[in-house]
Amino acid sequence: MGEVRIEEKYMKIIIACGGTGGHLFPGVAVAQELKSRGHEVKLLISQKKVDAQASEKYKNLDFDTVPAVAKPRTLSLRMIPFAWKMWKTIGQCKRMHREFGTDAVIGMGGFTSLAPVLAGHKLGAKAYVHDSNALPGKANRLTAKWCDKVFIGFEEARKFFPKSEVELTGTPVRDEIRSLPNRNDAAEKLGVDPALKTVLVMGGSQGAKRLNSLIVEASKAMPAVQFLQITGNGDYERVKAELGDTRQHKLLAFCDDMAAAYAVSDLAVMRSGASSLTELSYVGMASILVPYPTAADDHQTRNAEVFEKVDAALLRKESDLDAGSLVADLTAVLDDTERLVNMAAAAEGLSVKDAAERICKVVEGE
Repeated sequence: MGEVRIEEKYMKIIIACGGTGGHLFPGVAVAQELKSRGHEVKLLISQKKVDAQASEKYKNLDFDTVPAVAKPRTLSLRMIPFAWKMWKTIGQCKRMHREFGTDAVIGMGGFTSLAPVLAGHKLGAKAYVHDSNALPGKANRLTAKWCDKVFIGFEEARKFFPKSEVELTGTPVRDEIRSLPNRNDAAEKLGVDPALKTVLVMGGSQGAKRLNSLIVEASKAMPAVQFLQITGNGDYERVKAELGDTRQHKLLAFCDDMAAAYAVSDLAVMRSGASSLTELSYVGMASILVPYPTAADDHQTRNAEVFEKVDAALLRKESDLDAGSLVADLTAVLDDTERLVNMAAAAEGLSVKDAAERICKVVEGE
């Protein structure tokens, strides 16, 4: 964490970070760092259940909500109500900025960021946007037009912002991920066996029914391996019914202690959203990455390719996976200790440990 700043540098900063955990958690990380440096921070999230649930544990942070306005296809009749909703949301954000006295606004990505950033820019606040993906989203490329600087998580993203001032900062990681508990304590918290090789499985908030089912099939074929599977709220009961009574398989609908989950795990199977990959690299963990097949512009595949390129992960298309091939991949990595260690080290080599600090220094004008 950074040092507390002197009074003359005190700032009021709004961070727009709603929509998904991939936007919210990096926003939380920046807020935690800014608060430690003596600034006042407000986080704007959407009205989605996932935002409310994920933000619940951060009692020391100030959250407010703004409507999440998703952009339809440009050549669509739905653009008319979209434009109306966006105009109203920009007006709401202007009022919020005036009441708060905003000095700077940081968008952490997606169309939830556009209105707060544009409103802040129009009122004279410093404006920034952060894109954590190797292939930036259309919303961020649009938002960048009104920003003083664009922050990127991967160097591969720089070329998509040719008219902006761009700085490679990495993607920030929440405080709790920076210092993991020991394996035994983590295992006790989660009710799993610390002595067993453990596979952490996360399908993400956007849906992973087929992947969740394949994991259940694979785990039944690997009784000596322990699985810690986070299904998402919407798929928990279905997966629980498929799983039946299996000791070596811990099922969670939602995990509010990811530090413990990382601490007890040896290998991850997950989507390749940028925020999840950032945490994997920070803790140094090997992975099998299965990109969300309908992600915008297939950006999750571009993220996974960054990890595959340095042998930090295996990249697998969901359409190519079956239980047999998944078991083969898991076995090949878990049974080769040297490979597992090398993959973990390669993942950690991609981490930018001081990402939050880099962003804060720019906002402070250093």
